[in-house]
Amino acid sequence: MNAQKPQPVADGVHEMVPDELMSQSIRKLRATYAQTPGAPLVHREFGFQSLDAWYEAGLDRKTNLGKLFGHDDQPIHCIVGLGGCQAAFAPAFEEKVLEDRGPHEVVLDSAGRHVLCFKGRRSGFMPEYIEHPVKDARTWRQDVKWRLDPASPQRWQDIDATMDASRQAAAKGMWMSQYAIGGYMYLRSLIGPTEVMCAFYDMPELIHDCMKTWLELADAVTARHQQSVTFDELLFDEDICYNHGPLISPDMIKEFLLPYYQQLIANVRSRQLDPSRKLHVQIATDGFAEPVIPLYEGIGMTAMSPFEVASGCDVVEIGRKYPRLIMSGGIDKRVLAKGKDAIDRHLEHILPQMRQRGGYIPTCDHNVPAEVTLENYLHYCKRCIELGG
Repeated sequence: MNAQKPQPVADGVHEMVPDELMSQSIRKLRATYAQTPGAPLVHREFGFQSLDAWYEAGLDRKTNLGKLFGHDDQPIHCIVGLGGCQAAFAPAFEEKVLEDRGPHEVVLDSAGRHVLCFKGRRSGFMPEYIEHPVKDARTWRQDVKWRLDPASPQRWQDIDATMDASRQAAAKGMWMSQYAIGGYMYLRSLIGPTEVMCAFYDMPELIHDCMKTWLELADAVTARHQQSVTFDELLFDEDICYNHGPLISPDMIKEFLLPYYQQLIANVRSRQLDPSRKLHVQIATDGFAEPVIPLYEGIGMTAMSPFEVASGCDVVEIGRKYPRLIMSGGIDKRVLAKGKDAIDRHLEHILPQMRQRGGYIPTCDHNVPAEVTLENYLHYCKRCIELGG
C-alpha cells in the first residue's frame, strides 16, 4: 500500500494561513497584490523628513504616529541581509575620519566610500561622495570582492534569530518581503555614479564579475532564508532612473543586469516551500520610470514604486498602460505643502480611479518634505481614508 503524501501545514510557510487568522491590514495588503478592484486601499507612508519640524512646532514626541495618521498596522515582514542602498559587505569597511576640513570632514564609510560630511554629522543630508572603493580589477579583488563572500561567518551570526522572527511573522500571514540591493544600485555603490557609466564601456569584464558576485551572494542568502520561509516578494532597491528616464541604455540593462536577475528569480522560485505561492518582484526606482517597465516586466517584475511625479510619472496613466502592474507611490509630495484645496484636487484625480483599478497603494513619491505642515499632512491622511476606504 502506498503511503499517503503528507498534507501541507497552514503555517504561512508551507501553506498560507486562513484569512480569519490575519489582521485587517494584512488582508488589505494581500487584496492589493491580488489586484482586487474596489478593495480598500492600504494606508501607510514612504517616509518623513518633516518630523523634526512637526516636533519643534509642538507635536508630542510620544505620539503614536500611525494612529494619529490613520495608517494601517505594519503588514510586511522585511527580511534583510542583502544590502539596500549599498552592498551587503561582511565585514563592512571600518568607518574613520580621513581628513579634517574645518567645518567639514572626509569620512571613510562602511561601504568603502570617501564622503564629505558636516563635522560630527553624517546623516540627514545628501552626502557628497568623493571616491568609491572599486576603481579597477585590482581594487575590486583586493579591497571589495572578498567582503561579499557568502561563506563569511560574520554574515550568518544572527541567522537563527532572524529566521525565528520570520517564521513567527509568517504564522500570522504577514507579507514576506526579501529586501535586496538592485544590480544597478549595487554597481553604483561600488564604482560611483559617474565612474560606473565609463566602466560599462571600458571595463565590461569587471562589471560582469561584480554582477556574478552579486548573484552568488543573493542566491546563497535567499537559499538559506528559504529553508525557513516562503517569500511573497523580492524587493530590489534599484534607482536606475533620473528625471528623463533610465540612466543607462536598454541594451546595457539587457546585457549587464537582466540575466543576473533572471537567474536569481528562477532559482528563488524553484526553492519555494509553498510552490503554490506567487512570487512577486518589485523594483524601486526614483525618476521617470515608465521606459524601464517593459524591460523589468520581461524578467518577472510585478510591482514598482514610488513613481516620482516631478519626473513625469502619472500613476493613473501608467496604470492604464500597464493594468497588471502593482503600484505604490505617485502622490506628489510637493502638493502637500500647497494647501488643502490642492491636496483635494490631487487626490480626487488619483484615488477613485486607482481604487477601482486595484493593485495600488497611495504614498508620497518620496519622504514627506520638511515644509509640509502637520495640519496639511493630517488633511491628506483624512482624505486618503475618505477616498480609499
